[in-house]
Amino acid sequence: MDPSAVAALLSPEGRALLEGLPPYAEADALRLGTALRARGTDPALVAAALTQARLRQRARAKFGDAAATMYLTPAGLEQATRREVAAHHARRYAAAGAGMVADLGCGLGGDAMALATAGVRVLAVEADAATAALAAANLARFPGVEARHGDALAVSLDGVDAVFADPARRTGGGRRVFDPAAYSPPLGALLDLRTRVPDLGLKVAPGIPHAALPADAHAQWVSVDGDVVEAGLWFAGLAPEGPGRSALVLGPRGAAVLAEPAPVPADAPVRAGQVRPLAAFLHEPDGAVIRAGLVARLAEDLGAGLVNEDIAYLTGDAPAASPFATSYRVLDLFDFGLKRLREYLRTRDVGALTIKKRGTAVEPEQLRRRLGLAGRASATVVLTRLAGRQVVIVVEPV
Repeated sequence: MDPSAVAALLSPEGRALLEGLPPYAEADALRLGTALRARGTDPALVAAALTQARLRQRARAKFGDAAATMYLTPAGLEQATRREVAAHHARRYAAAGAGMVADLGCGLGGDAMALATAGVRVLAVEADAATAALAAANLARFPGVEARHGDALAVSLDGVDAVFADPARRTGGGRRVFDPAAYSPPLGALLDLRTRVPDLGLKVAPGIPHAALPADAHAQWVSVDGDVVEAGLWFAGLAPEGPGRSALVLGPRGAAVLAEPAPVPADAPVRAGQVRPLAAFLHEPDGAVIRAGLVARLAEDLGAGLVNEDIAYLTGDAPAASPFATSYRVLDLFDFGLKRLREYLRTRDVGALTIKKRGTAVEPEQLRRRLGLAGRASATVVLTRLAGRQVVIVVEPV
């Protein structure tokens, strides 16, 4: 965000304008902007304020009611930790007895807010000057929190008990960065902080390769309502579980953790599971379980087997009463073919089709167009491989 826009928003006039805006509605934005400019409000401030109002509306999904008074940027909101996930981070630090945490790369301050709410003092550091100014405004109401503009790797850690770091994982153009060495700061430089402060926590991309995980880390993948949102690396006192991998699933039923029964190094090879013939039910593991390499562990817990050795679908004789998988009743099975699938669905008057896939190059949207369905019923199909065959499994949610 332009520094002049930040200064205008944080001025008394900007704050008053934001406080007086109604809840954002896209259909009313043009009319509202025209009215404000006609009243004599600076056009640049009007544009910045309406952008904030729109971002605050979007931010409710991550921050809840707190979003109504936060100062945001599009990039900062994209990378910000969801409120419920930040609360889990904060509980790790509180349980480890951390009195002062350095939040390096604090962004808009979401994790610092959660730490402060948990009673932990925070030094929040952000390299981007505009974002740092907005973070300071967001954190001003929290006692025991200091927000600074500065280099995360150059800040003094004197008096700091633990570190949390959230490196930038997007380029200036907004493209995602997948190589941990290309994070800002790089993952290796952040891992070196362990020699200064052993209690270190790092937020990393969910797609981080297991080979890049330090053997002494507890790596935890997190999903919220079925979406994998992050992976975290936890060390020393922040990892009471010990080294290894786990999946944290947050959803309507609360929080659940799946881990290997005994600690194993985070970079240990993923265990293979047992392949079984397709049974009465198909189980779809949560994405965090898949990313953590715990599909075989989940299969053991469910008494299920893999449908294929390298595909993360499970099968069993009963539905899975588990937060770590969604179960479907198997209704039909046949080899994949466009003509056969079209005839099957049209015979059953299907117009709304949910397509799931693993282990196939078929693009669901392209397939849906080619099927040309126009019926009144709905159906769910799974496209995958069984014993080397491309198949269609017709299922229904349990």
